[in-house]
Amino acid sequence: MATKTEPPILSLRNIKKSYGSLEILHGIDLDIHAGEVVALLGENGAGKSTVSNIICGTIAPSSGTMTWQGAPFAPANPRQAIDCGLGLIHQELRLLPYLSIAENVFVGRWPKKPGSIDRRLMEEMAQEQLQRLGLDLPASRLVEGLSTANQQLVEIAKALTLNARLLILDEPTAALGGAETERLFEQIDRLRADGVGIIYISHRLEEIRRVADRIVVMRDGDKVQEFDSGDVPVRTIVESMVGREMGRMFPTFPQPRPETVLEVKNLCSATGAFEDVSFTVRRGEVFGIAGLVGAGRTDLVRAITGADPIRSGSVHLEGREITPRSPAESIRHGMVLVPEDRKLQGLVLSHSIAENIGYANFQSVAPKGWVRQRNINAFADRAIGRFGVKGQGQQNADEMSGGNQQKVVLAKWLAHDPKVVVLDEPTRGIDVGARSAIYEIIVELAEKGVAVIVVSSDLEEVLGVSNRIMVMAEGREAGILDRSQANDVSIMELATS
Repeated sequence: MATKTEPPILSLRNIKKSYGSLEILHGIDLDIHAGEVVALLGENGAGKSTVSNIICGTIAPSSGTMTWQGAPFAPANPRQAIDCGLGLIHQELRLLPYLSIAENVFVGRWPKKPGSIDRRLMEEMAQEQLQRLGLDLPASRLVEGLSTANQQLVEIAKALTLNARLLILDEPTAALGGAETERLFEQIDRLRADGVGIIYISHRLEEIRRVADRIVVMRDGDKVQEFDSGDVPVRTIVESMVGREMGRMFPTFPQPRPETVLEVKNLCSATGAFEDVSFTVRRGEVFGIAGLVGAGRTDLVRAITGADPIRSGSVHLEGREITPRSPAESIRHGMVLVPEDRKLQGLVLSHSIAENIGYANFQSVAPKGWVRQRNINAFADRAIGRFGVKGQGQQNADEMSGGNQQKVVLAKWLAHDPKVVVLDEPTRGIDVGARSAIYEIIVELAEKGVAVIVVSSDLEEVLGVSNRIMVMAEGREAGILDRSQANDVSIMELATS
């Protein structure tokens, strides 16, 4: 790693950004040196993504200056930034589903031979990056149908082929499990050794000690703290992010009641994603599902809630077989799914909060078949208040932070007062404050006797919220652990068995 005595490769001085009269960045100074990883941390809305977008030319600052490798730097668009040697992995996936993995990795810069694209070379180079990241898929296959985690690895592979001198990684591990995250960290170590500067943005604070050389904390558009090491206690980081002392990250969860609400018997996927999975969930229980990426966790909960087809097996609710064949059937029986990708699967981003909540609750907002805006607005306002959504009903969903978007998805389904709630990656890509609010919602559901299933790639989270944890490995149930038995080691032993 380069020393601080050497000039930084990137410098920001007094960077401000305003939209009309609203200033959202208040004079940011930041230096990045070659061969160092700087963790840029803060709650949603702190200004991290705005800083990243300014550096990469997506938006222009209102004032302030930047230098890149000692020269004035003001990219007019992302293409100019890439040409200068800067790359950004976005938090939100931006892949083209009907192109191959290789075409997505090299989109806009496909290798060419006289008269055409050199597909053989393109696929060979893409395959090399996929292998480095442990993604065992042919580079020639379409992106359509890839899991969220595998799409995230394709985004990372795209960035690694840029040969950039500075990379901004915005939530690169949000959809990844432990093994995939460690492979990414190995690539970061290699890039750091090659003198590449890295800005690393993450809400997974426990991984910062492993990856960062330095920590910069933002709050409300200001840089409020800088640590000269990545070896900082998580609590210290959190308190600098939120500006106050924090209590427990995970609240106290109630003990479940004895009666069984949900029973899954010998369920098998129609696509082979999982085989012969059986488990029960009691009234008021939070049942965690853990495992490595590709273990079949998401496929399983989608099948249970009717979103994906099954080959055999059955689903029972309160002693009666329901085995839903569609999400509508599942909802009608009292079982709802909050999907892992809130933007693609949970919301209509260009529509208002009120409309998004209303779409899932026509039986309440239009009981006689007539949709009236005032009914939708009133219903949505009650849901917004109940779940602490920071926003107005008429505000578009794409104008909200990730945490508030997730609360809207929760609000629209919990308005059904379901018996079973399935949460797939409920805190993916959201800050510590919003995570705490969602954990409190889970506690409230459990106290009311709702059976809750939580799928999470975050091992700390699944340990923190679950009464019991089922571990999956290669599409099969590897074991079910009581809270007293579960820890990092016992879960990983089962996940890799």
